[in-house]
Amino acid sequence: MQELKALKNLNSILEPIQQTHPLPALAAAIVTSEGMSAIGAVGERKYGSGIPVTIGDRFHLGSCTKAMTATLLGRLVEAGQLEWQTTLAEAFPRLEMLPVYRSVTLEQLLSHQGGFPEPHQPWLPGKMTLEMLDLPGSIQQQRYTYLTLALQQPPLFAIGEFHYSNMGYVVAAAMAEQALGASWEDLITQQLFQPLGMTTAGFGPMGTPGQIDQPWQHILENGQIEAISPEPENDNPPLLAPAGLVHCSLADWGKFIALHLQGERGNSTLLKPETLQKLHTPVGESPQDSAPGSYAFGWVALERDWGGGRVLWHNGTNTLNYAVVWMAPQRDFAIMAVTNIGGELAILPLDEAVGVALASLH
Repeated sequence: MQELKALKNLNSILEPIQQTHPLPALAAAIVTSEGMSAIGAVGERKYGSGIPVTIGDRFHLGSCTKAMTATLLGRLVEAGQLEWQTTLAEAFPRLEMLPVYRSVTLEQLLSHQGGFPEPHQPWLPGKMTLEMLDLPGSIQQQRYTYLTLALQQPPLFAIGEFHYSNMGYVVAAAMAEQALGASWEDLITQQLFQPLGMTTAGFGPMGTPGQIDQPWQHILENGQIEAISPEPENDNPPLLAPAGLVHCSLADWGKFIALHLQGERGNSTLLKPETLQKLHTPVGESPQDSAPGSYAFGWVALERDWGGGRVLWHNGTNTLNYAVVWMAPQRDFAIMAVTNIGGELAILPLDEAVGVALASLH
């Protein structure tokens, strides 16, 4: 934490936003390829508690996790343990699956072209999300069980068409688990979090049940903000983690974002610059309003004048938190913003936070 004290403090520009909108907490940061340059955190860990958030607190990243999963897979491809064109049939030679899935590639899964359901649709026909909490065995075994169910269901969309899907990222993670014989949680910790020094990275709700040692999650119910205790069940099922269950501090998220900025400048160390640049390269135009632009690997590519042309964006929510990141490789900076409440209430103020942080750069 000592090194963060010298950074530009964003609290003065975040406080008016947090006070105008009923957010428990609001935090934002600016990072470059050289690391964090500005950070701020205002509000409370738990609404009405009087316990303030800090710049070292952990926030839930939701689907911003997807870029991390894709980056992990990039490391495995570099190591020759998988290939972008590895198919499901090659990854799981003894697993029964519908013929249509046999040729689906890792690249297609990470770019949402595997034919799987979108987030608002049922995980599996006749299966509720809560049932995914009760699968037996280790988390790795649960994902394999889930995979065997998923690959027996006809695809909802044509293979090769873009349809945003959490399920596709779970299947991609299962490919990594099969190739290395370890859980996605262990792999991403060993291959990504530890090398980058992301010591606060974890999975699911932040903090200790019964304590207010990290930001609690919140939801707006009947016009009132309700705090949600950080029990594991107060999140999506753990097997979904590769698609959206990572939490960490803004400083640690910034280390991950800085890696991607370094790749665009040709001086990254953890992955080859060409691998990171591939992760940023759109695979196909998105026809959906929910993801305008082109989807790469855990990133949506858009054109913005303030970013000097192509920028990369993603957001994430488990309905109880919200996070967003905008990365401008051409101008070597990124802005991240997070809050510990979900729903429509969070979107506008986080956009405002990004805007004022962007204005502070000029």
